Amino acid sequence: MMFMDDDDLPLAHHAARLVVEEGLEYAEAKRKAARQLTGGGRGRRAELPSDDVLEDAVREYLAIFAADTQPGELRALRELAQRWMQRVSEFRPHLGGAVWRGTATRLSSLRIDLYCDEPKMVEIAFLNQGWDFDSRGGEREGPFVLTLAAPCRALGESVTLHFIVHDADAVRGALQPDARGQSWRGDLPALNRLLAST
Repeated sequence: MMFMDDDDLPLAHHAARLVVEEGLEYAEAKRKAARQLTGGGRGRRAELPSDDVLEDAVREYLAIFAADTQPGELRALRELAQRWMQRVSEFRPHLGGAVWRGTATRLSSLRIDLYCDEPKMVEIAFLNQGWDFDSRGGEREGPFVLTLAAPCRALGESVTLHFIVHDADAVRGALQPDARGQSWRGDLPALNRLLAST
């Protein structure tokens, strides 16, 4: 596979470029790539690639264009996630997203899933720690999410952290693998092993 000029890129490759160069999440990158490649949504509709296909394209893009910088940036983000998972350990944190899957760059945000009986308990804990955060969701609006910016000394900038709060019982399915047998997220011991092995 070759990354060529934009007009020649398959949709997955175009979306991969958006993920890496603009820090977009997969769903947003696929929609934006489809709009760009089909003339803003007019005319034919592009079939969006699966997350597995896009992840493969992202890994290829990183290998070609960011092999010298991405591993260090990924490690810095994983170490930041480790520190924050230790701080919120009472809520059984699990790291997900690009930082867990190994495709993150300095533009990526951290996604940490938390599991507890009452979402407000997480919000109260954050308030008690004096952390400056925004919250959204809950009830019928989707998962309760707390978002904050945390300094990352290794990167020399702040990183956005999203804490997604789930019902305590949902932790049972948290480690279900994808179609290739890889986990979508990992708990703190799993992250510690990952850091020790790289």
